Amino acid sequence: MSATLTFEIEPNANAVPAAEREERIAAPGFGKVFTDHMVTIRYTEGQGWHDAKVTARQPLVLDPATAVLHYAQEIFEGLKAYRREDGGMALFRPEANAQRFNASARRMAMAELPEDLFIESCKLLVDIDKNWFPDVEGGSIYLRPFMIASEVFLGVKPSSEYLFMVIASAVGGYFKGGAPAVSLWVSQDYSRAAPGGTGAAKCGGNYASSLVAQAEAIKLGHDQVVFLDAAERRWIEELGGMNIFFVFDDGSIQTPPLSGTILPGITRDSLLTLAREEGLIVREERYGIDQWEADARSGRLVEAFACGTAAVVTPIGKVSSPSGSFTVGAGGPGQATQRLKDRLVGIQRGSVADTHNWVTRLD
Repeated sequence: MSATLTFEIEPNANAVPAAEREERIAAPGFGKVFTDHMVTIRYTEGQGWHDAKVTARQPLVLDPATAVLHYAQEIFEGLKAYRREDGGMALFRPEANAQRFNASARRMAMAELPEDLFIESCKLLVDIDKNWFPDVEGGSIYLRPFMIASEVFLGVKPSSEYLFMVIASAVGGYFKGGAPAVSLWVSQDYSRAAPGGTGAAKCGGNYASSLVAQAEAIKLGHDQVVFLDAAERRWIEELGGMNIFFVFDDGSIQTPPLSGTILPGITRDSLLTLAREEGLIVREERYGIDQWEADARSGRLVEAFACGTAAVVTPIGKVSSPSGSFTVGAGGPGQATQRLKDRLVGIQRGSVADTHNWVTRLD
């Protein structure tokens, strides 16, 4: 489908003053510093997508009976705008985000958005708010496209109206503290997803259900939670918001297969491609928590890392559960992990050749 909508641009008359903006983005952290504008597009059954706007970022006004508040029809994406070495800006694989957004929409019985409208929305928002780019290590403008059921009704059925939006945030690194590797807690009591559920969709409910396990991990002194499968409570699936990889001493790399319970990460897919090009043996196979510990203790497993748009590539140093703890490799970044991260970030930033046409220039 092609975009047939013309965006109405309404610049924010009360944009944050330049001096205050520079102060906010000097050390932005993650997900707390927001830009001046937002994108909105509305959908009505029988009319389709309409009323496309770029306006001042402002609160939403919702009727108490708005469908999303009761039946959780909601999906979202996450992607970044990067500053290139030549000073320009670019998005990384936005078409993949657009495709996954629509896959999530189908699973949640929501209206699909034409892919070019999704991408154009992101481009317009970055263009109007590019001065919010933070000049910090790993800095970027994080884009959050999302869609909610906006029909006012009480009744269990798919909404007939939807609101698509994009907001943006100036961000630095995802994890605090600067530790060389993260520590994981293996959840024993909670599952992220089950076969037939919404595990492969990027919907808020998946993240809401993970929060109690993540809070448990934090309380016990860990950075993230890792979930096992719902049926056997044995097979490693993913972290609360990231996919996971394992690197072995024979030059192979492994990640859990996509089976409907794991989010098909775009960073995950990119790393699989890069790993093959690096000459690594790549496997998408199940990996048990008992085998993870045994391989770490024997030295067969030399590295493990998590990945996602927000955290990029993050080494895993320690894994704990009620039965004890074990260390992965030397407990810090490994060579393969660092090599893959450097190549991925290099493509995004423009220091490494983009042989897959993953980068969409914005200038």
